[in-house]
Amino acid sequence: MENLLHYIFQKFVGPSFSVSFPSGRTETYGTNKPILHVHFLTQKALSKTIFQLSLGFGESYMDGEILVDGPLDRLMEIDHANAGRLPQWLISTLAPVRNINVKHNQSKQIQHHYDLGNDFYKLWLDPTMTYTCAYFKSPGDSLEKAQLQKLDHVLAKLQLKKGMRLLDIGSGWGQLLLRAAEKYDVECYGVTLFREQHKLSNAKARDNKLKGKVRYHLQNYQDIPQSEKFDRIVSIGMFEAVGRDNLSDYFKALSTHLKDGGLSLLHTITKDNTSPTSAWVDKYIFPGGYIPAVKEVVSQLHDFRLELTDYENLRFHYALTLDEWRSNFEKHIPEITRMYDERFVRMWRLWLASASGSFRYGENSLSQFVFTKGKNSELMQTRDFLY
Repeated sequence: MENLLHYIFQKFVGPSFSVSFPSGRTETYGTNKPILHVHFLTQKALSKTIFQLSLGFGESYMDGEILVDGPLDRLMEIDHANAGRLPQWLISTLAPVRNINVKHNQSKQIQHHYDLGNDFYKLWLDPTMTYTCAYFKSPGDSLEKAQLQKLDHVLAKLQLKKGMRLLDIGSGWGQLLLRAAEKYDVECYGVTLFREQHKLSNAKARDNKLKGKVRYHLQNYQDIPQSEKFDRIVSIGMFEAVGRDNLSDYFKALSTHLKDGGLSLLHTITKDNTSPTSAWVDKYIFPGGYIPAVKEVVSQLHDFRLELTDYENLRFHYALTLDEWRSNFEKHIPEITRMYDERFVRMWRLWLASASGSFRYGENSLSQFVFTKGKNSELMQTRDFLY
């Protein structure tokens, strides 16, 4: 097994790295100073990595059978540089069964990630409890400031007017709708599948005396009554949970509820090309989730009378956001370990680092699509109003 992995690593390009094998053998791959060192402590970890790739490596890291010295996020730089250099048999051999994303599974799958408890997320998110890409106007922006800037950036793109109805699909902990109601005096309807988020969102609405103007529903977006129509629809960080086979279901529902001429913004992670979800992410992080390619999103619009009016890529903003989350997470390791265990800590450490690396070095981007239902010639014709 050592010789096989050694043979594969010898063909790698990009950043140099070093590896220690269970036998005690150490090798360096590349000609420059290694950016990190990977320790395979057991033959089991070596075998699992060879035959199950992302799942095997991820589980072995979680179990403490693989250690990484150096910046963990740069694993993604090595991975991305060599995506086309892995033998096809290595990618396909013993491929694990993936979680199927169908409607009756969605609540359970999504709650797997988000219903870990508000106390957990409060430790490392900013005070607004916004768990999506922030918007950094300057390097010195705090995470909270950047998150509020993101909300304002999104709301500006929606071109809201007093009295409009706004639907938030995947309303999270509710901050976007609270800000929309306060700044633009619009009627807000939010849906989430997460019990903890639903509870906290409604508490925020009561505390801000917006209960009559902002309503949060514990509801699948596909179950919104067809009679509910909206001038604006927004979705931030929810589309990744829709599932590869259900993209058209989302746009069908959106078209059903968006008034003619209405405006919608979709804020979602996208990839450069179509590819399946990592088996480790599918099992441990986002069961049934899928990150679409930009072309998969755009190709859906025409079928549902949706016209793309604006696109923006905020890729590096997500890398900066994840840097902040990772820093906050590491400051609270003792509390998180007491809440869960060391294996959980290693799992989340690997998840946050690999996510950060995927935006900084890999193929992930953060896309904001703006589109109308049918034609709307009354919208702002330049982007000046955003700035």
